[in-house]
Amino acid sequence: MLDDQLKSQLQQLLQLMEGDVVLNASIGSDDKSKELKQLLEEVAEMSPRISIQESTLKRTPSFSVNKPTEETGITFAGLPMGHEFNSLVLALLQVSGRAPKEEQAVIDQIKALDRPLHFETYISLTCQKCPDVVQALNLMSLLNPNISHTMIDGAIFREESENIMAVPAIFLDGEEFGNGRMTIQDILSSLGSKADPAEFNDKDPYDVLIIGGGPASGSAAIYTARKGLRTGIVADRIGGQVNDTAAIENFITVKETDGPKFSSALQDHINQYNVDVMTGIRASAIEKTDHGIDVTLDNGAQLQSKTVIISTGARWRKLEVPGEEALINKGVAFCPHCDGPLFEDKDVAVVGGGNSGVEAAIDLAGIVKHVTLLERNANLKADKVLQERLTSLPNVTVIKNAQTTEVLGDGAVTGLKYQDKNSGEEQTLELEGIFVQIGLLPNTEWLDNYVELNQANEIMIDRKNATSIPGIFAAGDVTDDRNKQIIISMGAGANAALNAFDYIIRH
Repeated sequence: MLDDQLKSQLQQLLQLMEGDVVLNASIGSDDKSKELKQLLEEVAEMSPRISIQESTLKRTPSFSVNKPTEETGITFAGLPMGHEFNSLVLALLQVSGRAPKEEQAVIDQIKALDRPLHFETYISLTCQKCPDVVQALNLMSLLNPNISHTMIDGAIFREESENIMAVPAIFLDGEEFGNGRMTIQDILSSLGSKADPAEFNDKDPYDVLIIGGGPASGSAAIYTARKGLRTGIVADRIGGQVNDTAAIENFITVKETDGPKFSSALQDHINQYNVDVMTGIRASAIEKTDHGIDVTLDNGAQLQSKTVIISTGARWRKLEVPGEEALINKGVAFCPHCDGPLFEDKDVAVVGGGNSGVEAAIDLAGIVKHVTLLERNANLKADKVLQERLTSLPNVTVIKNAQTTEVLGDGAVTGLKYQDKNSGEEQTLELEGIFVQIGLLPNTEWLDNYVELNQANEIMIDRKNATSIPGIFAAGDVTDDRNKQIIISMGAGANAALNAFDYIIRH
């Protein structure tokens, strides 16, 4: 199951284990059970601290990760390979006694939950968002005996996951709880648990407070910290939307990487400096006062700073047509890498003819029965090399001058309608999935127009990355910069940081 390189890496990691771990395995006679048995045996061979016991669990094949005398509530139903292999390794280390890399305030929140909570998460092994959810819920299960969590590979347990059309799909006590990437703080917030405002109200004022966690934020933080400025970051997660990017091949000097690796490297680089990183929390308001700039957080706490850099990024833009909202995660999807495997051998559409849309169509063509790509303009906007690859695929149809007007379906997507912009006629496509790839929407709602925005609700900035309010700067995809690229966002973050430094000196 594991190649030599992976075995070597795993063996080094397992040396960090601090106590014994028991894998209670429910194994049948089917092929997947045989694969799981082989995987667990290979893992157990690499550390004397790991043992395997046969057991009977709710699902087969599956296994739980426990201490010798204590059940943790952590279960993997299926084979945690692909992106979920890291979830398995992390579970082994943490169950063995390795301390989690989580703030004590968050750990206290988890331990304070005083009612039984039984989570199940349906995943696909190609999903880059899924491990974040699995690892968060596994940690919560380990820290609080009231909580249990099972990761379920939808490709193996098809009968119970056939109606799940977007992953990760999280269920609590059998009822739908959430969908898509969720951090521990997101989960806690959904459970009604908020971070203690006192943890933030007592903080000293910052020289620069950066709101957002993407490439622009990381770059800005490193530059301001290197200038000796007291720097803070408020963000959902470090990496932002980059975490959801499958392949990065245009970041100069790095020939190829992916979003999670890039975000992890960004986190490591930020951690080299004295930056106060506050993740799992969001800003909800901002106001310039006589003593500086006040930033209100979503738990009611307030932070003060001499300057602020807003880098809250952007999210996928929706079609905004009838039927779309009701069918999101029921056939309407935004991440082909995460949700594509759920549409195996089905007919799907991709809406959008830019690089992201064409790349999505290419990826999906290797999974689904047929892909129809719809572009509202007369020509695709994607790079020529991508268009050439697209047109070479036998199961892809491209329709241009097609304006999507409605998503069809009752409980699940059954098709879409579009208008032929040349003839004006309305056409209908029968299909089971729609992947929306029409660009980004800036995360500026929380600003309530406090700084000047353009018609696209992007923050308007000048050459210094300054906004309409002195002392407040902005950088990255949240701004009116035309080109939305990682490398451009990083440059903008550095520019904003240097000009915030200049502002502090002059004022």
